[in-house]
Amino acid sequence: MGPSMSATSTDSQRRRGYWMRTLHQWHWISSAVCLVGLLLFAVTGITLNHATRIEGTPTVVTGSAQLPGPMLKQLQGSNNDPIPDAVARWLQDRTRQTVATGTAEWSETEVYVSMPRAGGDAWLSIDRANGAVEFENTTRGLISYLNDLHKGRNTSTAWNAFIDVLAVGCLVFCISGLFLLVFHARQRRMTWPLVGLGLMVPLILLLLFIH
Repeated sequence: MGPSMSATSTDSQRRRGYWMRTLHQWHWISSAVCLVGLLLFAVTGITLNHATRIEGTPTVVTGSAQLPGPMLKQLQGSNNDPIPDAVARWLQDRTRQTVATGTAEWSETEVYVSMPRAGGDAWLSIDRANGAVEFENTTRGLISYLNDLHKGRNTSTAWNAFIDVLAVGCLVFCISGLFLLVFHARQRRMTWPLVGLGLMVPLILLLLFIH
């Protein structure tokens, strides 16, 4: 073997070693970052898939209050206008629940505020004629809360951003794992048959059992 061929082989080994170290680094870092999130989404994937069997017992709390006259006079608005801040604070003190100040549904007879959240729901209505307040707060338990986190349902912009970051981390984890499979495939003969199996099983289920 001449010097040029030896140098070429050495350069190839160096490049291979560099990419192996880089891919291993990306793989374990993305694994560490995504670990807790992946566990959460894996568990809630099971609970969502069996939602009719795994469900909590909702706890419903209802109540009523009377809006004072000065507060009732402040209750002026049209559809999608917010509840006045002073009225919202009074309602929070009386109902012991956070009152959404973003938008409300206004009609000639009442003001209705919907307050959905992860794992529960709440609403209140105010009679515009006499100031009578009725409210209801429903809590569906921990499983429902975690399921809503999985779906990003009634959460927040920050949580939705976290889901996006987690998804990117999972892509890095999977793609770096794929390239590591390419590097190790020669020593592990079952690599591509197992990858093919992972592709074919869901494909067959889609074709044969989902109509």
